[in-house]
Amino acid sequence: MIVAIAAVVILSGFSSSSGDPYTVRAIFDDAAFAVQGEDVRIAGANVGSIQSLGVTANKQAAVTVAISDSRFAPFYANATCAIRPQSLIGEQYVDCDPGSSSAPPLTRITRGPGTGSYLLPVTRTSSPIDSDIVQDISTEPVRESLSVIIDELGTGLAARGSDLNAVIHRANPSLGDTDKVLKILAAQNHVLAQLATSSDAVLAPLARESRQISGFITHANTTSVASAARAADISRTFRLFPSFLRQLRPLMADLGALADQGTPLMTELGQSASALGRQYANLTPFAAKARTALINLGVTAQKAQPSLVATLPLAQRLRRLGASGEPAAANLQRLTESLDNTGAIEQLMKLLFNGTAAGNSFDSLGHYVRDEPLVSSCTNYATTPVPGCSSNFSQARQATAVHVSARSSRVARITDQVVAAAVRAVPRSSQTPFKGLLAYLFGATR
Repeated sequence: MIVAIAAVVILSGFSSSSGDPYTVRAIFDDAAFAVQGEDVRIAGANVGSIQSLGVTANKQAAVTVAISDSRFAPFYANATCAIRPQSLIGEQYVDCDPGSSSAPPLTRITRGPGTGSYLLPVTRTSSPIDSDIVQDISTEPVRESLSVIIDELGTGLAARGSDLNAVIHRANPSLGDTDKVLKILAAQNHVLAQLATSSDAVLAPLARESRQISGFITHANTTSVASAARAADISRTFRLFPSFLRQLRPLMADLGALADQGTPLMTELGQSASALGRQYANLTPFAAKARTALINLGVTAQKAQPSLVATLPLAQRLRRLGASGEPAAANLQRLTESLDNTGAIEQLMKLLFNGTAAGNSFDSLGHYVRDEPLVSSCTNYATTPVPGCSSNFSQARQATAVHVSARSSRVARITDQVVAAAVRAVPRSSQTPFKGLLAYLFGATR
């Protein structure tokens, strides 16, 4: 509405370079309770105020309104103004519609009362009757006064045909609008007849659901009460709504940019839609076969269900067996890990090989086992420590380590010589795998 009015201002060429408000002298039949300084509104927005009040020579009310916001001016010949109640204490405000630019602007008053203002005739204004006046009709003494007026209506209209004619002419717009409404209803008489015929079909279900409708009304009342209890929060929500919109504007701008950037992608997707449709069509036979396979699988599972249920006792027994064997399995795991970490299997293989190699010698008397006699002062049995023969690990560690290292080196050297001789004894094509076997049996060689 504001954008349209701004366009009207631009098209009409109205300007307020002097800063003076745009004044309109509106003629009303009755301007009771309207006072100077009250608001003038257009589409609910305050655009000015009542500048002055007066009475014309025809005993009509002349209300001069000042439009301080130039965006809502000028007024056109089809403009309207009405005096409406503003509060429960009887305050009034002027509600106006500036009209459309298709009509000519209002005529400016050049002389007499309201000079410089723009004239809005009484035919374009209305003064609704206040609700308190309508209510007073049923009270004393207004009721008796109204009865007297009605009784004396004929006498009062005697010799006042011109006044009655003016009233009828004033009523012409209302009568014309009523005639238009009647013509519209006459053109829709078939629809109205069908509405009357079908109303029973519409109201019958509502009658059957009367309890639900009453429940809805009850719940709506509960909701309204809850909303009333949170009226302050709801009011705060509306107060914060403009700031929310201001913060939302950058996001909407980003979304607009995203939409612009996504247009090529959407275009390509649109071009690929036919190919996707063909793929979907190709999937249809597969889906049909898959459905048959799934149905057969369900039938098979249903037939196998009793057998599976019958295995539950066995599964429970296996579970108990597994639980009882868990400690032994844990011990076995620790044993195998210890054997693997300490190289026990390799050492056992070495023991078997070395034991076999130690007893493979043969002479005229048979097989014999080689030994190495130890001749020293530490071989005899003694009940007291012998100097130099202590077996405590806390003493002479370095000497023992040197002795062991020297012996290991000697054994490794002899082992290398034996392996080399054995490798040379086999054919050249078998030397590599044979050397690997010997390395596994004797351990890694230098």
